[in-house]
Amino acid sequence: MSKDIKNDFNFSFILRALKYRNYRLFFSGQLISLIGTWMQQIALSWLVYRMTNSAFMLGLVGFVGQIPTFLFSPIAGVLIDRFNKHKILVLTQTLAMIQAFTLVILISTGSISVYYILLLNAFLGMVNSFDAPTRQSFVVEMIENKEDLGNAIALNSMMFNSARLIGPSVAGLLIAAVGESMCFLINGISYIAVIIALLFMKINFKKAVHQQKQIVQELKDGWNYTRNFKPIKYLLLLIGLVSLMGTPYVVLMPVFAKEILHGGPHTLGFLVGSMGVGAFFGAMLLASRKNVIGLGKIIMRVTFLFGATLILFSFSKNIFISMALLFIAGFAMMTQMASSNTIIQTIVEDNKRGRVMSFYTMSFMGTMPIGSLLAGFTASKIGAANTVIIGGICCIIGSLLFASRFQKFSKAVRPIYAKMGIIPEIVAGIESTSNLGVPPQD
Repeated sequence: MSKDIKNDFNFSFILRALKYRNYRLFFSGQLISLIGTWMQQIALSWLVYRMTNSAFMLGLVGFVGQIPTFLFSPIAGVLIDRFNKHKILVLTQTLAMIQAFTLVILISTGSISVYYILLLNAFLGMVNSFDAPTRQSFVVEMIENKEDLGNAIALNSMMFNSARLIGPSVAGLLIAAVGESMCFLINGISYIAVIIALLFMKINFKKAVHQQKQIVQELKDGWNYTRNFKPIKYLLLLIGLVSLMGTPYVVLMPVFAKEILHGGPHTLGFLVGSMGVGAFFGAMLLASRKNVIGLGKIIMRVTFLFGATLILFSFSKNIFISMALLFIAGFAMMTQMASSNTIIQTIVEDNKRGRVMSFYTMSFMGTMPIGSLLAGFTASKIGAANTVIIGGICCIIGSLLFASRFQKFSKAVRPIYAKMGIIPEIVAGIESTSNLGVPPQD
C-alpha cells in the first residue's frame, strides 16, 4: 500500500498535457493574458481604495464585477452545451480587451470615477459569466486522452497562479512608478495573445446530438442532474461556502497592506504574490499526480488548513509572517478548488458538462460577489481582521461537514472510477448506481 501511495506522484508527469497542440496554444496565450488580468485587478483595487478610502467600496466593486456570474452562468451553461465553445471564447476575450482599453481612455482623459468603474466591472462580470464556464468545459475538447484531463486542469491552475505571482508584483511596481493606467493598458494588449492563440487552433466542432429543448427545460435538467448526483452536489456546496466566506479575504488585502502592515502598493503586490506562490506549488503537486484517487481526502484536509491559516493571518502585524501565512492560504485554496474541478470534470456526463461547469463557476466565482459585499460591509463595522477570522471559522466548519459525508461521497465515486478503468472493479466493490446516488444515464 505504501508503494501505491508513493507512486501517486511523479514529477515527470507535470507537463504531459502540453503534448497536445491546441492545449499548448491555449496555455501560452492564457498565461500572457492572465498576467495582464492580475495586473488590472490589483491596479483597480488600489485605484478604488485610493479614490474612496473605503473598505465597503472595495467590496461593492467586487460585488458588481462578480454578481453577473452568479446570475447568468446557469443560462450560459445551456448555451455552451449547444454552441461552439471555441467561437464563444474568441468573442468573450475580445469584449474583455475592449473593457480594459476603455479604462485606459477614461484615466488618460481624467474622466475616471467610481461610477464608471462600477459600470465597467459589471460589464466585465457579464462577459466572465460566459467566459469562465466555457474555458472550464473547453479543456476536455483540447485533450484527446481523458486520462490527461486532470493534468491539464492542474496545469491551468499552475498557469493561473504563475500569473498571480508575476502580475501583482509587476503591478505594485508600476503603480508606484507611473500609476494605475499602465496596468490597464498592458492588460488590454495581453488579450491579443490569447485571441491569436485561439485563432490558430484547429477545433473539430461536433454539434450536440441530443434533441434541442427549450432553454428553461435544459437548465432544469442540468440542475436536477447536479442536485441528485451526490459527489458533485457535496463538492459544489463546499466550494460555494469557501468562496462565500473564505475567499473574499482577497478583497480586503488593500486594507491589510495599508492600515495593518502600514505599507503601500508594493506591499499589496507582495501579499497577493505570496498567495500566488503557494497556489503555484499546490498546482504543481496536483499536476504530478497520476490520477484522481485520493483527491477527496485532500479536499477535506486543505479546506480545514485554509480556514485555520486565515485565522492566524488575521492576527499578524508582520509583513514576513503575513506573506508566509498567505503562501499556505494560497496553497490550500487552490488545491481545494483545482481538486474539486478535476473530480467533477472526470465524473460528469459529456452532454451536461457545460451546465455542470456553469454551476461550478456559479459556486466558485458567483458566490464571491456576495462574499465581497458582505466582507466589505462587515470590515467597515468590526474591522478587516475580525472579518477574516469569521471567514476562517466558516471554512473549518465546512470541512468538518464535508468530512461527515465523506463516506457517502467515496462510495458514490468509486464505481464511476472503476467503470472508467481508473481503479479495478474488484477494489471498488462495485454496486448498482441506483443505490449510490448516481443519476441514471440518459
